[in-house]
Amino acid sequence: MKRRLLISLVLCLFFSQAVFAQLQKAKAHWTYTFSKPEAKKGETVDLVFTAIVDKDWYIYSSDFDPDLGPMLTTFNFEKNNTFEVVGKLKPQNPKEKFEEVWGGKVRYFEGKGVFKQTIKILADNPVIKGSSEYQTCSHVTGLCIPGNDDFEFKGLKVVAGAATTDTQPKVGQTTSSTDSSSEVVATSSDQPADTSITINAGDADTSAQAEAAATLSQTLSSEDDSDDKSLWGFALAAFLSGLVALLTPCVFPIIPMTVSYFTNQEKGKLKAFIYGISIVLIYTLIGTVVSRLNGPAFANFLSTHWIPNLLFFAIFFVFGLSFLGLFEIVLPSGFVNKMDQKADQGGYAGVFFMAFTLVLVSFSCTGPIVGSLLVASAGGEVVKPIIGMASFSAAFAIPFTLFALFPQWLKSLPKSGGWLNTVKVVLGFLELALALKFFSIADQVYHWRLLDREVYLAFWIVIFGLLGFYLLGKIRTPHDSPLEKVSVPRLLLSIVTFTFVVYMIPGMWGAPLKALAGYLPPQSTLDFDLNKRTAGIASNIAPGETRKYADLFHLPHELEGFFDYKDALAYAKKVNKPVFIDFTGHGCVNCREMEARVWVDPAVQQRLREDYVIVALYVDDKTELPEASWYTSKYDNKVKKTIGAQNADLQIVKYNNNAQPHYCLVDHEGNLLVKPKNYDLNPANFAAFLDSGKAAFGKK
Repeated sequence: MKRRLLISLVLCLFFSQAVFAQLQKAKAHWTYTFSKPEAKKGETVDLVFTAIVDKDWYIYSSDFDPDLGPMLTTFNFEKNNTFEVVGKLKPQNPKEKFEEVWGGKVRYFEGKGVFKQTIKILADNPVIKGSSEYQTCSHVTGLCIPGNDDFEFKGLKVVAGAATTDTQPKVGQTTSSTDSSSEVVATSSDQPADTSITINAGDADTSAQAEAAATLSQTLSSEDDSDDKSLWGFALAAFLSGLVALLTPCVFPIIPMTVSYFTNQEKGKLKAFIYGISIVLIYTLIGTVVSRLNGPAFANFLSTHWIPNLLFFAIFFVFGLSFLGLFEIVLPSGFVNKMDQKADQGGYAGVFFMAFTLVLVSFSCTGPIVGSLLVASAGGEVVKPIIGMASFSAAFAIPFTLFALFPQWLKSLPKSGGWLNTVKVVLGFLELALALKFFSIADQVYHWRLLDREVYLAFWIVIFGLLGFYLLGKIRTPHDSPLEKVSVPRLLLSIVTFTFVVYMIPGMWGAPLKALAGYLPPQSTLDFDLNKRTAGIASNIAPGETRKYADLFHLPHELEGFFDYKDALAYAKKVNKPVFIDFTGHGCVNCREMEARVWVDPAVQQRLREDYVIVALYVDDKTELPEASWYTSKYDNKVKKTIGAQNADLQIVKYNNNAQPHYCLVDHEGNLLVKPKNYDLNPANFAAFLDSGKAAFGKK
């Protein structure tokens, strides 16, 4: 039993295809209908649960051994006195196969699955709602995804008179019913059931056994070794996502620190390998153990809270000053003496500290990327979160291990004056520039407005300008050797540096600076923007419309919209437009890139202005709401007190995702019109995404 339970946990982890942060949804889409349009009090009627299953996926039925392993489909009804459940749940003609991994027969549906539950009508307006639990699995990859949906049946007409016959079966008796040609489509409910009863069939119709037997061999042949393929594919995706995460700005500052630290280390190769192993071990430990206690809130804390961000800023600022020659960072003499007494172990504490610093800083930017692992860990997963974290951190460990080895190769080269100190000083300038990113995140999240875009750019222009003069030999630091002539490599580097400075200068007055999208504070923080256009731009919002939090947040490119979910849905209903939800964050690098490179496209802007009501929901904002607005999340049972916490909770609970950027096109009730979209720098793809949402809304 324990073995089967462990296998079930391993199979239930969701998997990202395009962006590893994606929290996968179950591959079944439900509709809820009555078997007939009207009924009398005391009469029975069938509730029809229909699942449309994606291609190459299947959903488990409800009529096999629940202890076997897979998650059976169940429907939990909210108790009330308007109806009564009669008999057992009846799955309609599921297929059957023997699964080696479970050691038994399972029943399932492909393409379409239908379940029926008989109820007895007790009142004129029956309230029939609850939630479902099920599991979908892939024939291709072997991945399995648990699902949980709310349902509500509406529209049954209760006519006068009493039931003419008693059609109520005895408890445990299986009945069959025929569907009427007229069905009433149900609406979905977002409210969880307070009290529920679970209907789970054990003995149901088995008329499809012969058909299942005919296809059993073919199905099993496509499922061989699916667990191994799933784990290997999962590990590969985690590793590739780690390589992508190396490009985030929070990781860059560690490169100069690594190169500088290992330059003068003895036994450098051994320490470099220990450094890499430490990264994997620490990252895996933090990612699995801590996240099981705190869930995705831990990554959000590291990414956005002022304490870790200002701490990282201070660390890199101090290291930058040290690289420039202001002082040397050394361990306490007493500690060094003890290390000298243990020559074989000396210096390893510093290596561990460097690895620990890399782990903490990388979490600051990669929290959303590993978000699916954190959610899985918080939900009880064990095996795959460990595999995912180990693979993800290996992508960090390998390049940084090479960086640690690289200084040893530098030391083997012939000495040429103070070139090695020049490398260190250049890295020091980079440390100072990159340290500002951490301060900027805290500044945006808490609305301090100390490091707006023009101030940030001014710092970078001065820092890189000084770097250019240093490369030309016009500035010398304490440990530099006299420079009699400028080498060609230094001259070329100075040209590149000054070109970068010239590129940044127009940004002080509103140039978009697309190449730096994500690294800079948003353009809306500029006090003086010559690029801002107001004349000739039609407003997205009717004059006089109240917009909550409009004083705190702003949309890019003079777009107008909302910053509160309920306000946006209400206004969309008023003007009869679909809603474009932008789940974003102050510290989200990819969000700023999307705004600077995709939203700026005229075709995309036109669609956003004319076809949608826009709502930007910041998941990392720390503005505390009045106590009357607080609530306890049904996802993690924690009180949500801030704007960001409530937006993040909405994204997880309602839209089953915790990554940013995440774009949802929804109707007036918040129901998805099309599949959401994440990070995609192709404007044509994004415009097509907006067109598909508009078309789906028009059909409704």
